[in-house]
Amino acid sequence: MSDNQITPDMSIGDVMEKFPATDKVFMKYFGDGCFTCPGAKTEDIAFGCTMHGVAVEDIMADLNEAISQ
Repeated sequence: MSDNQITPDMSIGDVMEKFPATDKVFMKYFGDGCFTCPGAKTEDIAFGCTMHGVAVEDIMADLNEAISQ
């Protein structure tokens, strides 16, 4: 895995910390709760997708696009 690629098994909190440009993507798909949710540090993106009824492919495309700009 590249240091500049986000994968579904990465924790939401780690991604937001390492790639601040992803904040808007998480807000779009998961709402603003990610910023205050204690689980964000331990829960991965795939789990968040399951909890929020989001297609993993959709958010992954947007997250990786956000960090490529």
